[in-house]
Amino acid sequence: MIENQKIKPAQVIGPLGELLTIDSLPARSTTRWVVRRKAEVVAAVNGGLLSVDEACDRYGLTLEEFATWQRAVDRSGMAGLRVTRIQHYKSLYERQQRF
Repeated sequence: MIENQKIKPAQVIGPLGELLTIDSLPARSTTRWVVRRKAEVVAAVNGGLLSVDEACDRYGLTLEEFATWQRAVDRSGMAGLRVTRIQHYKSLYERQQRF
């Protein structure tokens, strides 16, 4: 029976090495998404604290928007989440894929 149950951790390691809990995640009403907040939500999902659906519902995100954040972190780390650098990191990634 236990195999069928989803057990969520009480805390996960955040992007800066700090412990994240449900209570320490960005507020549900967050509208200004700085790099740290985006990275915290991605870390919470990657660590199992939230599911993708829960994160999207909680923060009013589309699946595509969250997937973009997750891809940016996977490819370039937290720096990839900077709005001013998205195009730079995107073109860098595309060049790396060609070679």
